[in-house]
Amino acid sequence: MDVISNLGLGFAVALTLQNTAYCFIGVLLGTVIGVLPGIGPVTTVAMLLPISFTLQPEAALIMLAGIYYGAQYGGSTTAILVNIPGEASSVVTTIDGHQMARQGRAGPALGIAALGSFFAGCVATLLIALAAPPLASIALQFGPAEYFSLMVCGLIAAVVLARGSLLKAVAMVVLGLLLGLVGTDVNSGARRFNFGMTGLADGIEFVAISMAIYGIAEVVYNLEKQQAAGVVAGAVGRVWPSLADIKQCAGSILRGTALGAILGVLPGGGALLASFAASGAWRPRSPPTMRARRRRSSRC
Repeated sequence: MDVISNLGLGFAVALTLQNTAYCFIGVLLGTVIGVLPGIGPVTTVAMLLPISFTLQPEAALIMLAGIYYGAQYGGSTTAILVNIPGEASSVVTTIDGHQMARQGRAGPALGIAALGSFFAGCVATLLIALAAPPLASIALQFGPAEYFSLMVCGLIAAVVLARGSLLKAVAMVVLGLLLGLVGTDVNSGARRFNFGMTGLADGIEFVAISMAIYGIAEVVYNLEKQQAAGVVAGAVGRVWPSLADIKQCAGSILRGTALGAILGVLPGGGALLASFAASGAWRPRSPPTMRARRRRSSRC
């Protein structure tokens, strides 16, 4: 009963007109800055933190939460429209979201991403508020073996999600592991494969990787084809998805919400691991005809 009363008190404070307006401003600012590749929600909150210095504590926390969620969703905008993820967790969004945009359904793709993010964020917040003690005890039991298993699961999911040759998918995973070795070792403090450059002490930044793989490669591909094949040049159209789209995506949203709420409690897991795990859990459930159609399209 204490949890319910505390939630009621929190909603009474958060749903006032003034705090709702601050939340809207935070979401708007977070979305605008979150579309920039490599910024991410944490950097966006750090950049916009001085805005909240003159506000009341409740309004400041509400605005910062809106900035965080807005920046988290803003990364999917460029992932859907121009095939360039705004942050690491939006990489999975490029797989199906950009394909929908190229088929003239950029609006529903953006709407589905927004509705899924809003539903999952609300459910996960309530779940953590109601079941924080048992979830925290489970998270504390995770050790190196469990984290290693989760990382292996993520790498396997990356291979499963890849289209085309399986050998190329495994090679790209190995290349990613080799790029991840660059930087400072967390245990010994030794710098690995930085070739004497201090800029590589913290490893290769995600901005450079995303712009090289998605940005520059997409531009070169479009120039070679002499057409805007990878950029959505037309109007976005109607953003609100239809009832059929919502019914088709309801199962995936529910599965992603469940996995995200569980994996989000783990220290260091974050949205990246949850997004890959949810997408990997969805792929094997697709009908055989759909999987066969994807294989035929990948061969083309």
